Amino acid sequence: MRFAAHRPLTQHAKISTWGIKTAVAFTPIYVGIVFLGFTPDHRCRSPGVAELSLRCGWSPAEELNYTVPGPGPGGEASARQCRRYEVDWNQSTLSCADPLASLDTNRSRLPLGPCRDGWLYETPGSSIVTEFNLVCANSWMLDLFQSSVNVGFFIGSMSIGYIADRFGRKLCLLTTILINAASGVLMAISPTYTWMLIFRLIQGLVSKASWLIGFILITEFVGRSYRRTVGIFYQAAFTVGLLMLAGVAYALPHWRWLQFTVTLPNFCFLLYYWCIPESPRWLISQNKNAEAMRIFKHIAKKNGKSLPASLQRLRLEEETGKKLNPSFLDLVRTPQIRKHTLILMYNWFTSSVLYQGLIMHMGLAGDNIYLEFFYSALVEFPAAFMVILTIDRIGRRYPWAASNIVAGAACLASGFIPGDLRWLRIIVSCLGRMGITMAYEIVCLVNAELYPTFIRNLGVHVCSSMCDIGGIITPFLVYRLTNIWLELPLMVFAVVGLVAGGLVLLLPETKGKALPETIEEAENMQRPRKNKEKMIYLQVQKLDIPLN
Repeated sequence: MRFAAHRPLTQHAKISTWGIKTAVAFTPIYVGIVFLGFTPDHRCRSPGVAELSLRCGWSPAEELNYTVPGPGPGGEASARQCRRYEVDWNQSTLSCADPLASLDTNRSRLPLGPCRDGWLYETPGSSIVTEFNLVCANSWMLDLFQSSVNVGFFIGSMSIGYIADRFGRKLCLLTTILINAASGVLMAISPTYTWMLIFRLIQGLVSKASWLIGFILITEFVGRSYRRTVGIFYQAAFTVGLLMLAGVAYALPHWRWLQFTVTLPNFCFLLYYWCIPESPRWLISQNKNAEAMRIFKHIAKKNGKSLPASLQRLRLEEETGKKLNPSFLDLVRTPQIRKHTLILMYNWFTSSVLYQGLIMHMGLAGDNIYLEFFYSALVEFPAAFMVILTIDRIGRRYPWAASNIVAGAACLASGFIPGDLRWLRIIVSCLGRMGITMAYEIVCLVNAELYPTFIRNLGVHVCSSMCDIGGIITPFLVYRLTNIWLELPLMVFAVVGLVAGGLVLLLPETKGKALPETIEEAENMQRPRKNKEKMIYLQVQKLDIPLN
């Protein structure tokens, strides 16, 4: 049985709006580490230095010059940030002009030791770094904090995707929203690093799954002619979340208040219980036709329409058919779906690696973290505009392939641009960011269009889990390969992006096609459709009943 649609009803528009709000709320979890884990300039706390500085009337610059070690060999900052002079600063013999001169005329010969009394941070606010001292020997704990989110994303995508296909979209959506909200608040009041890490992991387990379930739900409600518009707006809502996060973080520079503020809206989403129905597509795939018909009638009533005659042919007797249960093997059992799964997994991985990698290499001018974050987010709006302009005029495949190729070519070009042409490097990096943002938006849309209903949610979650693997290894690619050659990561990104662009051309075009309902229909997507007499329209055609 097939479902198609031509014009979204008002009730469907409301459901899309509710789904888009959840996309905005996902942003602080995905990129909130930028502000939650901000590492300001810091130095060792040395007992007696503050009192000596007050007695001598030093300025902050003079205090740093007299009491903090200079940069290490090659200009490394770690010496002045993680080491201190082994000096008793409470000695009365220390002069104000040059307190260390009486100990040794050559400061490089003075013994250095670790920061036994903590650190001083040059910031008016706070972050998890400043509160739990995640610097120097403990800096790996910040990496672990971010890795825990990606591990949660990966596990949640694999497990909750199956649960959503097995027990329904609405139940999973509300459950993940509740767990996400509760764990976010508990993280904000965590007394120790360990508890904070646990609650962050829990947020990772449910937050991305909630975001993807919302996307699947609105995809299954709107008609195919409006599917790409809703999908792109759903993706663009993430960019709106980036801009809002920059403003909220600027207004709330203390991490606990920031975490608490960005978490609270999730509790409001629990009201969706009374607003969002279950997906009729999922209900019919589970042979729950009676409940699906009730939802159809409710939507028609809310929109002041009568149920179209074609839809009324859906009989309750059809519930005697075999109920389809999702299985991971369904993603690789048949040749075409297996090919789709492998290509989609690679493209999710590519989008994640290039998206994060290009951000690391962009090098925006200035040192204001809030402005840099804001400007980098603005680059994504032209990408969404380009997708809207091309995806229904040209199709999905060619803009998707071109965006990957542009991103890969930008990485390749950036590796050979001279350092003194910084402006050109920034422009090329922005083009790459736009390209990979387009690829990110299109892969999410097409992923949902290539799988039949009963494994659609599972397929999106399993394939998108590869972007979590990409998120885990991208820092390694950037920071380790640069030790070999500064531009080597860009060369790797270029190869990965160009290969992804070529693989996209092996997928079927989904422009203007109804979502597949069965394995057979998904297998035959590249063949022209001739038999349409079994099509049932979920939404009203212009000739069926008046639209106004």
